[in-house]
Amino acid sequence: MAGHPVGRRAFIAAGTGAALAPVLAAPARATGRSPFGRYGSPSARLDERTLYVHPSGRGDHTTVQAAVTAATGAGFTLVIAPGVYRETVSVGAVDPATGLPGAAGSEMTWIGATGDPRDVVVVYDNANGTPRPDGSGTYGTTGSATTTVRTDGFTARAVTFANDWLRADHPDITGTQAVAVKVQGDRSAFHRCRFLGHQDTLYADSIALTAFARQYYRDCYIEGDVDFVFGRATAVFEHCHFRALDRTDLAGAPYGFVFAPSTAVADPRGYLVTRCAVSSAAPDAYYKLARPWVPGSDPTARPMLTVRDTRLGAGVDAVAPYTDMSAAHPWQDQRFAEYRNTGPGAVITVPENRPRLTDAEAERHTRAAHLGDWCP
Repeated sequence: MAGHPVGRRAFIAAGTGAALAPVLAAPARATGRSPFGRYGSPSARLDERTLYVHPSGRGDHTTVQAAVTAATGAGFTLVIAPGVYRETVSVGAVDPATGLPGAAGSEMTWIGATGDPRDVVVVYDNANGTPRPDGSGTYGTTGSATTTVRTDGFTARAVTFANDWLRADHPDITGTQAVAVKVQGDRSAFHRCRFLGHQDTLYADSIALTAFARQYYRDCYIEGDVDFVFGRATAVFEHCHFRALDRTDLAGAPYGFVFAPSTAVADPRGYLVTRCAVSSAAPDAYYKLARPWVPGSDPTARPMLTVRDTRLGAGVDAVAPYTDMSAAHPWQDQRFAEYRNTGPGAVITVPENRPRLTDAEAERHTRAAHLGDWCP
């Protein structure tokens, strides 16, 4: 299977076509002063729970994972200097006795030192079908994640999370899911972050079927092609930009699906997309807005997605924006709804294909309703 004509590695710097080279070199603004900006340094530490990451050794650690491992308790902040960190990162080790993450890594914050997410990139290139080096099989979708966050209270600001695995590089691999970040913790917040990948870019999930993990994404950029925002979290996306990529390996529509929620039937809240934008580099109507994912691990799932006050570009199929992932679980039986959307992808031509909220119903689909007593 062929891939995107421009490789992921060639535009990881901006997500829209810029070269990677400017990110690999230290930005000019860091010359002659601390690469950690206003956040102190190892010699002028803000507090004992602030750790500094720098790829060339000017911090406490040269990799993000080393800093995470050193954060042996709760409430640590990682200030990450400009650079491309090619590594996999796991926050929150799971206790084998309980299956839940311990306290280490909880309430952790990552801060991109410059405030520009293009300057700090955490990236790797595993896919579902990538063989594990120890010969124990392949990574699977979850194992493909560049970054995995299992603990509660995680916050990231101005960081890029990416998976630059490309179909064109691996025509022999059919498991093409390649996750940039899998988030499972409750009260997880991402501000001004970027999520770059192709299939299954952002896995917004929970730690267990019975756990309703609240997540908040604000002013973020998320791109991909197939199901590139998926999982069972109670997630709010506010003022975010979702970008559907072009493809050359398919002869016709659909190229992919923006959302694939797998909300547990007991969870009254799924994905809420509000005041966002969905754009596309593909031909008009070549993308579906969503399809429901009912995974084998939870055949009772009833996926939920509300898209409101959002601009849907021409890349979204306005006639039939939803489709089935499995005939056994038709999208019409799920909890999909829209409210006051605009743009060519929001034009209602076949009303039965566009479930809509009433004004009264819309009052129950807000950030406050989804996040409850948590104000990120």
